[in-house]
Formats: sequence, C-alpha cells, structure tokens
Amino acid sequence: MNEKPGAGLPPVSLLEAGSAPVEWSRIAEHESWRKEVHRPATYVHKWWARRLGSVARHLLLAAASGPDDSIADAAARLRGLVVYDPFAGSGTTLVEAAKLGAATVGRDINPVATLTQRQALQPWDLEVLADLFGQVVRKCARPVQELHRTVSNEPVLHYFWVALARCPECGEDVELFTTRVFARHAYPRRFPRAQAICPGCRGICVTDLSKDERGHCPACGMTFPFQGAARGRFMTCRHRHRTPVIAALNGAVPERRMYAKLVLRADGRREYRAIDDFDLCLYDKAAKSLADTSPDELVRPLGALEEGVSTVQALRWGYDSWERFFNERQRYSLGLIGAALRDLPGVSPEREALIASFGRTVEHHNLFCSYKGEGTGPVRSIFHNHVLRPERCSVEGDPWGAQGGSAGFSGVLTRLHKAAQYKNTPLDFRAEADRILAVDQSSLPVARPLSTTWQQFVRDPATAYTTTGDASQTDLPDNSVDLIVTDPPYVDNVHYSELADFFHAWLSAMRPYQGYPDMPSTRAVQEVQNAAPDGFQATAARVWRECRRVLKPGGCLLFSFHQSQTVGWCALMRSLSDAGFTVTTTRAMIAEVATSLSKTAAAEPNRIDVIVLCRDAAGMSVEAAPDLDQAAAQALSEIQSIREAGLQVGPGDVRTAVRAAVLAAGTRQAAADWETLQAEADQRATAAVAEFNTT
Repeated sequence: MNEKPGAGLPPVSLLEAGSAPVEWSRIAEHESWRKEVHRPATYVHKWWARRLGSVARHLLLAAASGPDDSIADAAARLRGLVVYDPFAGSGTTLVEAAKLGAATVGRDINPVATLTQRQALQPWDLEVLADLFGQVVRKCARPVQELHRTVSNEPVLHYFWVALARCPECGEDVELFTTRVFARHAYPRRFPRAQAICPGCRGICVTDLSKDERGHCPACGMTFPFQGAARGRFMTCRHRHRTPVIAALNGAVPERRMYAKLVLRADGRREYRAIDDFDLCLYDKAAKSLADTSPDELVRPLGALEEGVSTVQALRWGYDSWERFFNERQRYSLGLIGAALRDLPGVSPEREALIASFGRTVEHHNLFCSYKGEGTGPVRSIFHNHVLRPERCSVEGDPWGAQGGSAGFSGVLTRLHKAAQYKNTPLDFRAEADRILAVDQSSLPVARPLSTTWQQFVRDPATAYTTTGDASQTDLPDNSVDLIVTDPPYVDNVHYSELADFFHAWLSAMRPYQGYPDMPSTRAVQEVQNAAPDGFQATAARVWRECRRVLKPGGCLLFSFHQSQTVGWCALMRSLSDAGFTVTTTRAMIAEVATSLSKTAAAEPNRIDVIVLCRDAAGMSVEAAPDLDQAAAQALSEIQSIREAGLQVGPGDVRTAVRAAVLAAGTRQAAADWETLQAEADQRATAAVAEFNTT
C-alpha cells in the first residue's frame, strides 16, 4: 500500500476545477435501465438504493484526476491507494475501486449488506460451485417440483390467490378483488386479450379489453362487471355493506382462496385454468408434509416483526412473524431448499454464494408478491415498493422453477456464472457520438480474497477488507485511508434494516459464513438512516468524524447524495461541518432511471444525484460572506447543460442542485447561520426554477 500521505491525490481535483462531464450523465442513464445486467457482481443478493457502478467509477477517477489529467493518469494514481466506503451497501464502490487497482475497505452496519459485498468481491471455483449445487438438486429438486403439478403431471408455473375478509354486518366472506381481470398483457392496447375470474362458477373467462366492458362466462352464462369488491381502503359485500378492509380484518391475517393457475402444456404453450380438486389436495399434501417434517429437516424464517415505518402495513394485516409471510406450501418448499443449503459441507465462498442467491428466490416466492402479467417479468417481488405492503391478490410460483416462472432456484448457476464472468473480465461504458458502448477499459479483475483483520489486510492488500458494524467506531488506524468514496443513507422513511430483516430471518438459521451474526434483528440504534433531520445529523456527524480520523492528510471524502427536502440537505451539510469537513464543491449528474416508480409518482421528479466533495477543514480558508448567488447560478448552469445534452431533467433537479450548492457554503464559514442559509437555499431554488422554466 502507498504509505506516503495523500501521495496519489492531486491538491485540486477534476470536480473542484469544473463541472462533471455531461458524458457521465449519459453513461449513467444508459446503465440505469438494466443495472443488474451491466453490473451482475453486485446483484447476487438484494440491497436497496444501489448507486450505479459508472457513477462510483467516475467519482474515483475524478478524485484522482487533476484538471489536466487523463483517465490513464487517474487510474495510475489509484493503484495501491486505500479506498474506504463506510456505507458500503451492495459493494458498488468496492468493486469499482478493485477494478482500478485500489486496495478496498468496506463497512456497513447491516450484515445483509456485508453478505452482498462479499459476493461482489470473493472469487469462486466454478467446479466447486457446480458440485455443491448438484448436492442441493439431488436433495430437494424433485420433492419441490412434485408439489407444483397438474393432475396430468404438467408443470404449474403460477397459482393465483385472493385474500378474504369477513363482512362484520352479515358475516359473508368477501374476496378482495379490485378487478376480476387477474392477468393481462403489459401493453394491453396492443395485446388486449386478458383473463378474468367468474364470480359465479369460478371459471376462467377470456376477455378482450379493447371492446369488452363486462366479463362473460361461457361455462355458466353469467355476465359480470370487472370491478371487484375492494376499492381503495374499502370493501363492499353482496349485501352492499361497505367496510374498511382493515376493520374487517380486525388484526388477523386474512385467509386466502386459490382461484386459478397458469400451466405449461406439453406443447410448450401456457394456459390459464381454473382450480380443481387435485390442486386443493396437492396443497393439502404440502401442508401435511410441513406439519409432519421435523424442525431439523427444514429451515424456517425466524423472528417477529417489530414496529417500524416499513412494517406498519404488514402488522395491521396481522403479519407479526416472518413465517406468516409464506403459505404452507411455500414454507415447506423453501424450507427444503434452505435446509439443503444449510447442510452443505464446509464454510467455502461457493457455499456462501449459493445461500446468498437463495435470497432472490425467497424475495419472489411469498404472499407479498403479485402478478405483473404477460409480456414482462411475471412477478412483482415483495420489494417492488420500499415498504412491506400486503397484497390482496397474490401469486405463488414454483420456488425451484426449472420450467420457468420467476427467480426459481434452478437458475442459480447461470446467475452466478454471469457474476463470476464479470468479476474476471469486467466491462465499462464509453460515450461515443450518440451511442454508449460497453468496452474493455483495461479494468483489473474484481475477484479477491477477503481479510478478516486490518493486520491481515495490511500484509496482503490484494485482499479486500469488509466488516459489519457501526461506521463511527472502526478498527482502522489514524491516517490509514487515502480516499473515501461512499453513498450515505437519506433523510427519509426508507429503513433498510426493517426490510433486510426479511432476509435475515432465513440467513440467521443458515449461517452463510463464519461470524454471520446470531441476533433477532438487523436494526441498530446507531443507524444513520433516520426520518428525523436532527437524528440524521447527529448520527452522520459521528461517522464523518471517524472518516476524518482515518483519512490521510491530503485525502478527500467524496459521495453522491439524493434528497428532495431542504431540511435533509441542511442536516447533511451541518453533519459535515460538525465533523470538521469543508465541502469544496457540489456537482450534479444523472443517477436514476426516468421510469422508476418513486420518480413517476413524485410531483417534481428528481433524477439527479449531487456529488459532494469534502476536505479536512483544518488549514482551509474561511469565507466571511460566501457568494450564494454565484453558487446557485453554477448549480442551475449544470442542470441546463444536462438538459441541452438531451437528457431529461426538471424543476425538482434544479431545486436539489441549488439547495445543495447554497447550503454547502455553510461548511466554509466559522459560525454559519443555518436557519438563514436554509431560507436562502429555498429562495434561490425557487428563483432558479423560474429561470429554468423560461429558458
């Protein structure tokens, strides 16, 4: 490792000298459409709010680039430098730093995040991987597949279920359909054929959405409206009693009724069919197997749900334990696969990779999954929203999935081979005229063994050092890190630990690697993620202080941040100032896909991230009266440049960039008046939006 303080970093970086090149935003937009395809190493296991690999790569190169340097100059500087990420998440920074030849150190407070990082970095022996997978196949593939068949032994790809709630006035069970059209194409105008369920005989009715306003059942002759009994928060029974769904459930988990299935026929075609007696008996067989199998023969999700922002809806529906997120057939099938993985011999990276990959199967096979339909991936996972929201109409697939479906465990080797190939021969993007090309940019292989202590890492910097724990308290020595590149949590209501517990409930029973924590929840009071700005400011400042302690003189802290509220930006800048950092520049660039749900639902969608570059405040000049107009004008100019390049940005992006630039000035003052600065940030953001809208 480079032992000379700050030797690899220029005194003035590329971003401190000028705006981020617009090509970076073009590349980021291209990558954002298929992130998991372009960077498969960081997608072996689920994590949330992943930063784009191209963004992390450009931040690393920007920190190592002077105003007149080439990419080759920056890459040469990074070789051997220690790059640290205190909020390592899925490991994006670590992977990109490894590709550029840096020594990589990561930390995250959540063990599920650490597991994800480990998959992104560790080398695998593909022959060992295949051998271990074969052991799982022999142990559980057949018994799982036999529970997802028709009476004629055809594979069932999906079973369809509807939740029931009892009317408190008449006692009738109400099927909580919002619409009785349960399967349609993703593009119904071009492909109007759809499937509806008859409320009379429960037959499957083919309908044409381009002309049919009601459903007609050929079996019983009934004509029925597509509208179901549930609308919004309310349900209406046949006797016209209107009741809030939550009140009807009264805190109890709803019963569910299986009403249809999607079958893979012998000729390869797919066919929707009604549920028959064989289907019901087969489910009962799975339920009996679950009851009769000893606890040691199955892995069961452990733990209870705690109160939280992300769990409140599930708890209102009575889902107070993780086991209740799965029906009996799912618990038995997933339990068999989990036990086969748990019982694999040794503690190898290959065993760990297979267990980590099981998370994707669990994510797509539970009662909180719904059906997307034809023409696209058929199943919405439990995390298609960043809350645990119960589904009124759920879909159940075959968790082994050898014949198709979503995220069946049978496809795990294909997914891991793609990740391994990327780790061995990573590709990156280059903007060329109006195209973005995937090219070999002489990146080094990602795969590297993991150190278990700092001392081991120092002896062998060709390893990577990843740990789980509070980033405000680390074992890193003073002045041991050249560069910190990260992606801190937001000031909002998305609490990753509340969501990560869904996976931890399985992982804690399977022990993917030696030292995986045995604890009931991944939640921790030291988490920076916080909906309260004051709480975020205090916890973030503790992490930044630790970052300042371990950072070498001449080093810098560089991160991307996404925040739509002024109070969030103020909390961030105050936390940096409290920790002794000065923000030397903020720069805007695209970092989100335009069609993400959170963007399209927002009044003013915000697609950019702001890049924040910080240096130790000690020895830096103090501004008596920063030029806030100039800061706002520069931020607006960057957004306009992105728009002129043909990329989609709007008023929300202007507000974000301007607020960040104005509030950053507070870190350059000895005693900033943050309340006044916050008001100034809003005022200048509003003025900038008006100018943006007229140009």
